[in-house]
Amino acid sequence: MISGPGGASFSVTQLLFIVKPYQFNPMRLENKVALITGGSGGIGRETAILFAKEGAKIVVTDVNDVGGQETADEIVKNGGEAYFLHSDVSKAADCEAAVAFTEEKFGKLNVIFNNAGIMHSDDDNAVTTEEAIWDLTMNINAKGVFLGCKYGIPALQRAGGGSIINTASFVAILGAATPQVAYTASKGAVLALTRELAVIHARENIRVNALCPGPLRTELLMKFLNTEEKKQRRLVHIPMGRFGEAKEMAYAALFLASDEASFVTGTDFLVDGGITSAYVTPL
Repeated sequence: MISGPGGASFSVTQLLFIVKPYQFNPMRLENKVALITGGSGGIGRETAILFAKEGAKIVVTDVNDVGGQETADEIVKNGGEAYFLHSDVSKAADCEAAVAFTEEKFGKLNVIFNNAGIMHSDDDNAVTTEEAIWDLTMNINAKGVFLGCKYGIPALQRAGGGSIINTASFVAILGAATPQVAYTASKGAVLALTRELAVIHARENIRVNALCPGPLRTELLMKFLNTEEKKQRRLVHIPMGRFGEAKEMAYAALFLASDEASFVTGTDFLVDGGITSAYVTPL
């Protein structure tokens, strides 16, 4: 017999029964294969590394070959399995090839993280934003998600189901006085597409959710908020008083990718420091 808290006694068999669910719990993405776009840095890199730590095999894609390969190398260096593939998400052939590459390397695809996106510095209001900037932003942020789903869903069907996570943004839900109309509209399209696909594929064991980050301390946003005045103007609206971190988004994506989210589909999963809940922020 072994003494436990409060002087209670347990046999070895009873003790093993008590601790087994915690002691032998598998990694959250064990035996899963994930395809992550925009994996050269920021949310994509942090998510790829975290998914690998949780047991997933990873294919990272990006147009940034150096950064994308660094992400894959980091995973392999730490004992994981990962490949990098150059891919432009705005091109159908590249998206189709990325899915085929993933199935060729790992035999299946279980998780798709359509994360690649841009926020162009010349994206402003409807009057001043050039048509070319609108088209570029839509092609990557919205069309890229569509193409990822178009070619990825058949692979998930072949695997018996899976999870799709599409990176949207809090600006698709909450308007901002700092204009970025192409970016905002593209992220609104991601939300609408996510809901539609979630309903269409709900009975195929395919879950589709939109991850909606708040303002993050990533290169993408910091290039846009390129002065201290701009940063403080944004921070005053965040109840938590700070920018989010890419790693915090990775943990949110991990939940959506895992079987723990088995009854979660069609959601706008806000991870935003409370910004969409705030009328005024605390003093």
